[in-house]
Amino acid sequence: MSQYHAIFTVTAKASGAVTEKRFVDHNGAQAGANANALGVAGASAADGELLPVHVLGTAIVETGGAVNVGDPVSSDAQGRAVVTDGTTYTVKVGRAREAASGAGEFIEVLLIPS
Repeated sequence: MSQYHAIFTVTAKASGAVTEKRFVDHNGAQAGANANALGVAGASAADGELLPVHVLGTAIVETGGAVNVGDPVSSDAQGRAVVTDGTTYTVKVGRAREAASGAGEFIEVLLIPS
C-alpha cells in the first residue's frame, strides 16, 4: 500500500506543464532525464500555476520501468522514477521503498536532495 510522509513541502511556480507524482526540477519544470530534482509534484499544474512540491521525506512517484525495493532512483525524460544504473542514469533523487513491475505504477520513494 503506497503512502507518503512529506516532512517539507514548498510552493513552486510551474515552468511548463507539470504532472502530479513526477519529479520537478529546481526551476519548477518537469524534471528531465538524469536531472537533479527539487522534489515531487504534489499536484498537476499548467505553466505559471503554483504547485506543491514535496522536497523532504517520502513521496509517491510514478515509475518509468521496473524498480525493486531499495533501488536508488533517477528521473527519466518524463520525470518518472527509474533505476539509477550508473550509466544512463547516475543522478540519485530517491530510494525506492516499494517495488514496481513496470512503467505507470506508483511507489513510495525516500527523497534524496539533489
